[in-house]
Amino acid sequence: MGTSSQGFGLVMLTALTIIIADAILKAAAQGGHPVHHPYVLAGVGLYGISALLWFAAMHHLGLTEGGLAYAMLTLLVLCAIDVLWFGLRFGLREAAGIAAALLAMVLMTRPE
Repeated sequence: MGTSSQGFGLVMLTALTIIIADAILKAAAQGGHPVHHPYVLAGVGLYGISALLWFAAMHHLGLTEGGLAYAMLTLLVLCAIDVLWFGLRFGLREAAGIAAALLAMVLMTRPE
């Protein structure tokens, strides 16, 4: 295993790549675009790039640590995108879910 900071950086790049792909695919789906539309193809291509980034991250982190970091970042950013871009209502239930997920990450992450 390499350094955790390199691994977490790669996990962040992986998550951001997937977040961008998810937003593009959501916009394509809402727009009623077919599977061969450039938005859909761009989203699929970004998923492929994210797989390579994840592979690189796994050289530096355990699967649990990487998975938790990825899950937290995507949860927070996708929730923000859903609220700000797609109009999702953010209430007490969503806040409690995020708080529980953050607590899980704190409990599962091993200090160096």
